[in-house]
Amino acid sequence: MSSEPVSEGAFPELSIQVEHVCFIVVKAREFDAKDVQTIPDSGSNAADDRMYSVLEDNPDDPVVEELTCFISDLNVDEQVDLVALAWLGRGDGGISDWAELRAEAARVRNDKTASYLIGMPLLPDYLEEALSLFDMSCIEFETGHL
Repeated sequence: MSSEPVSEGAFPELSIQVEHVCFIVVKAREFDAKDVQTIPDSGSNAADDRMYSVLEDNPDDPVVEELTCFISDLNVDEQVDLVALAWLGRGDGGISDWAELRAEAARVRNDKTASYLIGMPLLPDYLEEALSLFDMSCIEFETGHL
């Protein structure tokens, strides 16, 4: 990819708020911490088995539902930025390629953005890496929300 280099100290403007990206990072980490389901429909009470079941990946996982709803409720520009940030953090280009990454994300955008992103291995790492390229971080957000 090639485009006009970003002048030093100047970053492309994002349509999505950094707080929204950080919320997705936190929620995606919660989802990534889940383990495979060991006893489907055990009939047991989570409190009786020391809450281990909340760490299992269940089809009706409230974290996935919350993350899916949050991403789906973003406007088109925010969803496009989110996908482009994931690609940027994954190494599909550099900060100087932002316009091209974003244009490609807009071109392929569809109604399955949330599913695509949630299914992306290492999504929170990619988003944090991309934010660091914009000289942004989720540290303050995580401190206030964890």
